Amino acid sequence: MTGRILVGTCSWADKTLIDSGWYPPEAKKPEDRLRFYSAQFPVVEVDSTYYAIPQERNPEAWVERTPPEFVFDVKAYAPFTGHAAAVKALAKDLRAALPAAVQEKTNFYYKDLPPEIGDEVWRRFNETLLPLDSAGKLGTVLFQFPPWFGPRRDNRDYILEAKERLGQYTMAVEFRNGTWMAEESDRDRTLRFLSENGISYVCVDEPQGFKSSVPPVTAVTNERQAVLRLHGRNAEMWNARVKTAAERFDYLYKREELEEWVPGVRDLASEAREVHVLFNNCHRDYGVRNAREIGEMLGVRRQESGARSQEQGKLL
Repeated sequence: MTGRILVGTCSWADKTLIDSGWYPPEAKKPEDRLRFYSAQFPVVEVDSTYYAIPQERNPEAWVERTPPEFVFDVKAYAPFTGHAAAVKALAKDLRAALPAAVQEKTNFYYKDLPPEIGDEVWRRFNETLLPLDSAGKLGTVLFQFPPWFGPRRDNRDYILEAKERLGQYTMAVEFRNGTWMAEESDRDRTLRFLSENGISYVCVDEPQGFKSSVPPVTAVTNERQAVLRLHGRNAEMWNARVKTAAERFDYLYKREELEEWVPGVRDLASEAREVHVLFNNCHRDYGVRNAREIGEMLGVRRQESGARSQEQGKLL
């Protein structure tokens, strides 16, 4: 049996995408743009959940504005992956409950939160995903760990803790520290760990030659879903200080570069029931253009004919 391949991008609301003119003139509101995007592609990654926990009405609206079979992958809240988050983005009641020293900061880390507030942040994050999950539209929850998150025992323990906190949701892990996958023995240990715990490994295409670089390895560690994220190959800007993420991901894949991934995506689909191919080269319309290109190479039709039917054995 061959799993379904869903191709999309890591945002539908990126400013440079909107400014590129890809959306039709009549798609002036966020809801119009989501409706248009979901008529073109069957999957998207929600990036806004990395910066703040959305209000419950937002996921409810996403459900209403997309076709029945549309899928949302959701990026985990920044503090859950060791990144900083804005204090002002926390709900008002949570900000008020923070220690005074933390309230005065611009950003906070998860370690700055008292245990009871940390637990409540997790609870609210999980709760806000319920509308997507109940509608059958939630794909994976993506945990993108930072370069300083290396293959240590305490970090593996944290991954398991995060999986337990997620409960019924499917967890996917992307590393930004190359030592997880540097040598064959490292890869075997990492992939075995994820496989034994039912966590999806996120395959990546990204600039090579940096300490953070993860090689383009294809692997299925959760037969339910496999994920491939393509970040572009803009090596000059990969580790540079940039004003916006669009500068880092300013890269349009050439056709031959996309063709390199076709066999790998098909390999993933031979082991997983569903494969999400997501373009994170979110600069202008580069992501949607490349998503359309590789979809054609894979024989994946547009969203209009891409319903998640019971016929898992076909490439839609």
